[in-house]
Amino acid sequence: MESPWAPLRRRMFLILWLAQLGSNIGTWMQTVGAQWFLVENSDNPALVSLVQTANLAPSLLLGLIAGVLADAFNRRRLILGANIFAAGAATVLTVVAALGLLDPDSLLLYTFLIGSGMALSAPAWQAITPALVPREEIQAAAALGSVAMNTARAVGPAIAGLLVALTGPAFVFGLNALSFVGTSIAIYSWRAPQRDPDEREHVGEALAAGIRYIRAAPLIRRILLRSGLFIFPASALYALLPVAANGHLGLGSAGYGLLLGALGIGAVLGVLLLPRLRTVLKDNTLLGISAVVFAAGTFASGYLPAWAVAVLLVFAGFAWISTFSTLNAAMQLTLPEWVRARGLSVYLMVAAGTQAVGAVFWGSGATGAGYAPTLAFAAGVLLAAGLSVAVLPLLPGTGRLDRSVAGTELHLPSGEEPKPGAGPVTVLISYEVPADLSDEFVKAMHRVRLSRMRTGATDWELVHSVTDQDQFREIYDVPTWREYLRQEQTRTTGEDRRIIQAAWDLAEVEPRVRWFLPASA
Repeated sequence: MESPWAPLRRRMFLILWLAQLGSNIGTWMQTVGAQWFLVENSDNPALVSLVQTANLAPSLLLGLIAGVLADAFNRRRLILGANIFAAGAATVLTVVAALGLLDPDSLLLYTFLIGSGMALSAPAWQAITPALVPREEIQAAAALGSVAMNTARAVGPAIAGLLVALTGPAFVFGLNALSFVGTSIAIYSWRAPQRDPDEREHVGEALAAGIRYIRAAPLIRRILLRSGLFIFPASALYALLPVAANGHLGLGSAGYGLLLGALGIGAVLGVLLLPRLRTVLKDNTLLGISAVVFAAGTFASGYLPAWAVAVLLVFAGFAWISTFSTLNAAMQLTLPEWVRARGLSVYLMVAAGTQAVGAVFWGSGATGAGYAPTLAFAAGVLLAAGLSVAVLPLLPGTGRLDRSVAGTELHLPSGEEPKPGAGPVTVLISYEVPADLSDEFVKAMHRVRLSRMRTGATDWELVHSVTDQDQFREIYDVPTWREYLRQEQTRTTGEDRRIIQAAWDLAEVEPRVRWFLPASA
């Protein structure tokens, strides 16, 4: 069994991982400072929950375009620029707070701006993992990414709680600004693999291709669904824990930081134990159990004493990391390289967006019904989410598909290849299929349809001859000849080739491929 720490043996992964850890510590310190500022300046749970919304809403608004930019441009420069922007916003927030000019509105605004910088860099951070570690270490690298987040959750809030009590929020805001500077230095030191400028997609083409891919990828859509089903009710704990800490738990900012630290400790323990658990539990079983365990921590936070809450939050932290390391690795391993950042951006949009919307929902509920009943209701929804794995599991093949790419020779006559921008291209493939295999062929072609749509087709149909029962025609459109070449040479993976070949094997003779462009006027 591969060590869960194996990726840390790779120098550049270690440097960037430490940079992420430092940045995450700063982010959690910022979160505690912001939430406790609002706890002390407002008795409205909905307002306190808006810190989470302001921090995560940018991922919903900017996530997809961030993924497009990460696939279309230099990922190193994108991460660097986004971190410099976040550092600037955090610095302004620090100055405003130090001068005593901070109010709830300006706090939420600066939190939103800092979150925007993080949202712009997040898909690129996720997408560079395969460039830092080999494929067999991607799951461990994904888990270590969660370790960086959750170790920060164990350390950052505990330190921030003490610092806020001693110095006020401005000091922790300043430390967050410094953490972004550290990340900028680390990413500047990385020399990313050079990408051929000719292979980069135009932003509009990249955006459209990414949307088409997600729409035609059932395995990816199921991962996104499982993410949303867990995060929406789970967001209640993060939105309302500061209110509970200031309420029946009777804790100050330091005590609240320690509760968040308990979640982080559980997550770190999860990294140590998850590799062994995965040898005896399937991913879907792990997702179901994790939702139930997190439900227990959520319910406890509204009703039990502080010591019991702290204990159950350790288990909840374990459940959190087991869910997200499983889903994150599933996304990393299921997405092909050419669309990885765009796919991950949609995943982050779902994760962060659902959490942002959930925070508003649960905060509003707590304002009307009280935080304890709201947490109890959220725990019930989490139980339902855990049980739903039985009917909405991760689909077979998730994380285990052949994503190697081997280009196809088109064998066009010399000098007759269309211009790259010519289009739309209509591809017509003729099949001769024995009548007794026609039903099997049609079923196989339904899988081919999804493959074509994932890799670039905008329209697809299969037609059957009325007069000759052996004759089928596959017809699909691609926006331009450049997009068609990308489909054939850089997007069609080993799994796609297997799907297409399974259909072609049912034909009596080699299928004939022809290409058509609009006729000149």
